[in-house]
Amino acid sequence: MADRSNLPLIAGAALLIVILLAAGYFFLAGGGEEAETGTPTKEAETTPQGGAEEEEKVRVLVLFDVGGRGDLSFNDMAALGADRAAEELGVEVDFQTPKSVDLMPSLLESVSKTGEYDLIVLVGFLWQKPLEEVAPKYPEQKYALIDAAPAEPLDNVAAFLFREQEVASLVGILAADMARNIGLKTGEEAKAGAVAGMYIPPLWRFHIGYLFGVQYYNKATGSNIEMVWTYTGAFDDVALGKQTAETMLQRGVRVFYGVAGLTHVGMFDAVREASGRGIIAFSIGQDASQEWYHPETIIVSGLKRVDTAVFTAIKMVVEGRFEGGIHSLGLKEGGLGISDEEMIRFFAEIAAEQGRLPEGLTPDDVVRIVMEKREEWISDEAWQLVEELEAKIASGEIRFVTPMTGDEYEAIIEELKNGNLDAALEK
Repeated sequence: MADRSNLPLIAGAALLIVILLAAGYFFLAGGGEEAETGTPTKEAETTPQGGAEEEEKVRVLVLFDVGGRGDLSFNDMAALGADRAAEELGVEVDFQTPKSVDLMPSLLESVSKTGEYDLIVLVGFLWQKPLEEVAPKYPEQKYALIDAAPAEPLDNVAAFLFREQEVASLVGILAADMARNIGLKTGEEAKAGAVAGMYIPPLWRFHIGYLFGVQYYNKATGSNIEMVWTYTGAFDDVALGKQTAETMLQRGVRVFYGVAGLTHVGMFDAVREASGRGIIAFSIGQDASQEWYHPETIIVSGLKRVDTAVFTAIKMVVEGRFEGGIHSLGLKEGGLGISDEEMIRFFAEIAAEQGRLPEGLTPDDVVRIVMEKREEWISDEAWQLVEELEAKIASGEIRFVTPMTGDEYEAIIEELKNGNLDAALEK
């Protein structure tokens, strides 16, 4: 059974998504920084040469959540996708950030009533309720909601969600391989683990994918790497994340996957401090590239490609094929993946601009250290297995089941623990 002591099952799909997604938007955001104003950021507007005439340009407004650009997470990923659309599709893009959550509805109302934009992109779950209030009033206005969905479908709202099992399964392979290699180095039985947030459906999907990847690796290599999954019950408690990871270190966990938002920053800290005591241990980030935080111990991140979602939404409008409803993104669509050198450098450069890199390090240092650590601790065999599984998922040969109840989820986990990979897959 999954460890869920003192963690009540939270009902309601919208609330479930809201709670989970708090993980991404506030990750390591600079404290005390003043949010951008609610006026368009014209200096960020991109007008590529050779595009359509000004009056023919598709106009797009990206509404960040209150973290704004520079959050080293979802907002920066969204900006990356919008900037790409400006360059490749010739659209005109404005950016705005609400000054507070309370002002979100009025901001959305004001920009919607102008009819100025062909598409309004809303980044993150905080926009769900304001969108549900405003969008029905402006049926001709097109909206794209990223990583959340309205409770009731709206024809003018395209909601982009992600298939978390897919990226977690790739991470599971890499985590198992790192644990195995640590064990070979130290002679100990190193375990792979995860510090998770609340006991809710999106985390069920991460759990299923991660355990699937570990067992996929075990089956392919003849290994017997154990996986320890711990729910903390929180997405915003750094101290709890650190305490949880320290307890797991005592149990022999040496590779930690963070799926708990701000809580797993405490996990990063615990692993870093353990490394300082001579314990070989590593962390794995999720959603954005998080290696910059401590490249000596965070050597891989799973990605939720918000940039792909934003670019896809804009392209739909440009090509005249906008469609409301839910749009599911996974590996096949480029909506998920593993951090590469380009993405590691992108976030390291943002961190450097904000003075938040570890002292004495440059973005080049971050990339170099991470790639050297990968070379040392992740085998070629593991990367080949990642490529193999990714190809199977992208082709549709492997499709993960989505559990609808806690009992169904826990039954799948028990079967996976027993080595039954088929339990996680659609029949």
